[in-house]
Amino acid sequence: MVRAVDISVGTVPAFSMAERDRRWDLARAFMEREGIDALLVFGEHEDAGPAPFAYDTWFTNGRAGTTVVFPRDGEPVSLLPMEMFTKDHLESARRGDVVWIPPENLRMPRDSRAIIAALGELGLEQATVGVVGLEPYPPWHPEGIVPHRLWDAVRTAFPAARFTPAGMALSRLIMPLGPEEIAVVRHSARIGDAMVRAMVGTAAAGVPESEVYAAGMAAGYARGTTPAAMHFWTGPAPLASGPPPWSYRPQAPRVLEHGDVVSAEVFSNAAGRHTQHQVTLTIGEPHEELRRAADVARAAYDAGLNALRPGRTFGEAVDDIRKPYADAGGWEFGPAVHTLNPMIAAGGFPNDASRRMAGAGAYPPEDDHRPTMAADMVLEPGMTFALEPNYAYGRHLAYLGGTVIVGDDDAIELNPYTARLLRAEGSPTRPA
Repeated sequence: MVRAVDISVGTVPAFSMAERDRRWDLARAFMEREGIDALLVFGEHEDAGPAPFAYDTWFTNGRAGTTVVFPRDGEPVSLLPMEMFTKDHLESARRGDVVWIPPENLRMPRDSRAIIAALGELGLEQATVGVVGLEPYPPWHPEGIVPHRLWDAVRTAFPAARFTPAGMALSRLIMPLGPEEIAVVRHSARIGDAMVRAMVGTAAAGVPESEVYAAGMAAGYARGTTPAAMHFWTGPAPLASGPPPWSYRPQAPRVLEHGDVVSAEVFSNAAGRHTQHQVTLTIGEPHEELRRAADVARAAYDAGLNALRPGRTFGEAVDDIRKPYADAGGWEFGPAVHTLNPMIAAGGFPNDASRRMAGAGAYPPEDDHRPTMAADMVLEPGMTFALEPNYAYGRHLAYLGGTVIVGDDDAIELNPYTARLLRAEGSPTRPA
């Protein structure tokens, strides 16, 4: 029998004007230290999916996909892509929602002419402007997100201004979350667990994989959030990570069979604060090699709980997390840990799939080793991480873990439920 899932929303934490002031004060102090007169912050389209470039929402508490001009002295201006944003802002204000940017500080559109006008309006023709969006944001934006034509027009209009990349420095500034943000992350983590439990309660032999996917997403929607499309593969030994192929190619979803594995990465997103949940779900007894791989991944997970403590560097934590792999005799599929809120750093790993996967030699060569990003970053309380160790023997891949917060002394584990192999609990479909 499929287990019933409670879909009550419960108490939803919110961001107050005090949280707005905390963030804006941080930004102004940052600009003062860096000798910056203003920040120009580009935001990505609101339907960008996992790991979005959404720094604009940190300043606005509004819809993603805007451009923000934040002067060190004065009020920020938010440039909107279309009229629907103003209509949503008006309706939110009418309903009594907490909106951070008043209507007199909204502009349209957000093309180069609007940016030029906003910079001129704020008297920044000869200013030093920190730009968020010029620097690489892997993997989706290896050269930044700012369009060349737009940027060329802005620079041409202000030849006396100095534009300097500020995204990475701002990222590290905002990674330690405040108390209100941590409450939202905890809420997001609870929703993510509910999504996974719904998948476990649906999966069974004879059930289309799309029904398992739908059960997880529905559990997220029912709890008042809009989760990003999950990474989701099934099969006897799936060795891939990405959206299900029927989401981008016209083909039927697989029907689950006894002995299958559901390998998924579940993305919960509550009010722009993200959590991740790694799922390795078996239909029946797991293969012995999968059990072995899960034991190694679990050892790495436990090492991560001990390693993600304040005062250490991210690189030191990554090294500790990967120690259980050293003599295990299998192979590492991908990074075991990366930052969340925002996603600016990921653990390094040896990318030797071409030697491990049959047929991989026909594909473009991969780097032999991916180094740890931002290895020098010092861990601080309030930082959030996806702790997702993975290990494989042959084709049998175990991917475990969830979201962890760096506490005042030790790591705070939010999702122990997904830090282990899971077993399907749905009702098998019987032939007529």
